[in-house]
This record gives sequence, structure tokens and C-alpha cells, in this order.
Amino acid sequence: MSKNPLINALSASAYIVLVVLIMNFLSSNLRDKPDTFGAPLIFLLMFTLSAAVMGYLFLYQPFQLFIEGKKKEAVSLFVKTMGIFAAFTAVVLILLLSGLI
Repeated sequence: MSKNPLINALSASAYIVLVVLIMNFLSSNLRDKPDTFGAPLIFLLMFTLSAAVMGYLFLYQPFQLFIEGKKKEAVSLFVKTMGIFAAFTAVVLILLLSGLI
């Protein structure tokens, strides 16, 4: 990914929005159908894919820096990325609780 924590956090947020949009679309189309084998299957597939994508977005560059011996830069990038992502999460939570979205 990028060495820019803002881009990493924005990418993670964009991925989450994309997954939510797809899940909303699918659930609205399947609303009148009974739950089947597919629901837990899709959940587990999406959960595993999301873990891999988030691992890549949050950990790939810090791990590369760590391997190169740049431990302080690695920790700094990871902490900054998580901090920005936490701020995005807090903003979305506040907007949801206030009824704005």
C-alpha cells in the first residue's frame, strides 16, 4: 500500500463502504427469500476477505519498513494509520448517533 497513513485509512474506509453497499444491495434483493445455506457462506467468505484486505491495508507497509530495519517508522506509520481510521470511525459514529446519516 502507501506510506501515507491518510491514504491507507481512506482506502480501508472506502473498502468498508463498498462492502456495505454490496451487502445492502444483496439483502434488498433477497429480502423475501428464506435464509439458506448461502447466508452463512457469504458471511464467512466476506469476513475472511475483509480480514485479508484490512491486514494488507494496515500492515503491509509497516511490515516492510520493519523488515528493512526502520522500526520507528514502521510503528509510526501503523499508529498514524490506526489513529486516522479511528477518527473516521468516530466521525461516522457521531453522525449516525446524531441522525445525520
